[in-house]
Amino acid sequence: MIAGLYESWMFAWETALTTRDENRVERPLEWGFQHLSDCGGLQAAREVARLEFSPLEAMKLLNQRIVTDPESFFAYKTPTDFQVEQRFPELHPTNVRPETLEQEREWQRRAEAGELRREPFLRWTSAVKTGIPENDFANARWYPTKPGMGFVDRRTGRRRRQAMILMPQWNADAFSHNVLCEMFNRWGIACLRLSKPYHDVRRPAELERADYAVSSNIGRTIAAARQAVVDVRSAIDWLEQQGYEQFGVLGTSLGSCYAFLAAAMDPRIEVCAFNHASTWFGDVVWTGQSTRHVRASLEHAGLSRDDVRAILAGISPMSFMTEYSRSADRQTLIVHATYDLTFLRELSLDVLKSFDQYGIPYVSKVLPCGHYTTGEAPYKYLDGWYLGSFVWSAFRRMASQRAMRRQGRRRRT
Repeated sequence: MIAGLYESWMFAWETALTTRDENRVERPLEWGFQHLSDCGGLQAAREVARLEFSPLEAMKLLNQRIVTDPESFFAYKTPTDFQVEQRFPELHPTNVRPETLEQEREWQRRAEAGELRREPFLRWTSAVKTGIPENDFANARWYPTKPGMGFVDRRTGRRRRQAMILMPQWNADAFSHNVLCEMFNRWGIACLRLSKPYHDVRRPAELERADYAVSSNIGRTIAAARQAVVDVRSAIDWLEQQGYEQFGVLGTSLGSCYAFLAAAMDPRIEVCAFNHASTWFGDVVWTGQSTRHVRASLEHAGLSRDDVRAILAGISPMSFMTEYSRSADRQTLIVHATYDLTFLRELSLDVLKSFDQYGIPYVSKVLPCGHYTTGEAPYKYLDGWYLGSFVWSAFRRMASQRAMRRQGRRRRT
């Protein structure tokens, strides 16, 4: 009885948090082949124009080609215009609740009054172009390590230079996950808190939310994931240029999906923390509370759950388990929540089954809450403990490795 009451209370709380924002916009279905013009989108559009395939069939085939040859789809050239700039932190909220807007105004006031200090941000031109200037200039808040910090290789006495890349959840503001970066910094782990495509400073002026990252425009949703993966890999390139040797990613929700895809494509990523994990991108869109407005658009266009799974297969973790499993030494944490209404529990359990089937070692942790309630007390402290202790122990173990096994394994054009 008590368990049932707790479940009902948790579902009610979770639903209240997922419905409090009233600026979610339902937009009509767009296939968006033009957003994938350099990787089969133009060919697909021509096939549709010649009536060889319907738009649905063409998009399914395009995703099949991505899954068959992901190396080409996620290929990139290392950017050459990396620069660290100093600027005042800004909130960039994605909701219009009065308390949030007041918080944003307070940060602006403090900056204008000289009560804030400028912080370092790494900027560069993304190797994937979307045609939106704000979005195509990648952004990551930089938390460098201080000299003399970091885990020591007990065999050689040398300190390893280690770095994490963090990607928060969909529609996160610019301050989300900063506390994790600060915590890792205290342990001598450098951090880049990456702004995902269409988020915070990368968000186009016409949007209140990061709608273009996940929407009923299928091509643009796929292109956003591709850009996120390439931005992660580009960030590692820059970190290597600064002398860092060992790398990890931590992603939450949508950031977890992006982190998985990046790790599957890049063996340099040796520590992975997936904070809320799921299988098929389309299944999350179809079943999650956070994407009700996206599902409505797709349903109104006559698509089924199976259709949506197929047209987003090219950015689904399930499609790249083989690639992910190739790094035998990678350390992985998977966190899921029992009462999650955004990444349903059964989908997260399927992730664990898939890892078992592919023989991928991992650590599993379960939160007694939901997706959004993870950000509320006391659950956020438990989640922080799971993430922090795992990253700390993983990098500590890595510091004692005799040699870097990453050399010669970089797969990039």
